[in-house]
Amino acid sequence: MHEALARGAAKVYASARTPRTWDDERVVPLTLDVTDAASIQAAVEAAPDVTVLINNAGASVSSTGILTHTEEEIRRNVETNFLGPLFLARAFAPVLSAKDESVLIDMHSLLSWYAVAGIYSATKAALWSATNSLRLELAPAGVHVVGVHVGYVDTPMAAYAPEPKVDPAVLVRDVFDAVQAGQYEVLADEGSVQAKAGLSAPIEAVYPQLKAARA
Repeated sequence: MHEALARGAAKVYASARTPRTWDDERVVPLTLDVTDAASIQAAVEAAPDVTVLINNAGASVSSTGILTHTEEEIRRNVETNFLGPLFLARAFAPVLSAKDESVLIDMHSLLSWYAVAGIYSATKAALWSATNSLRLELAPAGVHVVGVHVGYVDTPMAAYAPEPKVDPAVLVRDVFDAVQAGQYEVLADEGSVQAKAGLSAPIEAVYPQLKAARA
């Protein structure tokens, strides 16, 4: 938000299921639950001047096994990580298409390409695929679609993880730099670079666990 304002944004809609208030009149609180169709439609009606839509909703899981998740965890991840961002993008597509040089930014994960987080990985992989589809379909209308892949970001969602984390301010800066440069994809850390490179490797190289299981 601060980075967007510093780069000249006249207004930023700060959406959340329970929005907070801000001391800057350029920041407009906006109630949004991406799992609720009525909430999405209300957001579209409240923000008809949007030119940059950032899809950043996310839910995590308590275990890494897709066989050990609860049914509620699976449904929550599918609704929040995949269907929510997809339906939000679809709802705002006419708004973005009507503007000049509009942008859709989808937040993925390096786990889009590395299936070690169960349903979380599956939903991020699905969103990555949907982003590719949206990019192709929105391009003729002049909407630039950017997919962002990153590992751990230093936010409360990743507070449990001991691994190195990307500074949110640095991530936002890199994403906006990529948008201005006309890039389609952001690999925000070395883990994401390695994960994408692994797509062309033999499956046994990507997942050495398979060799261990057969030993």
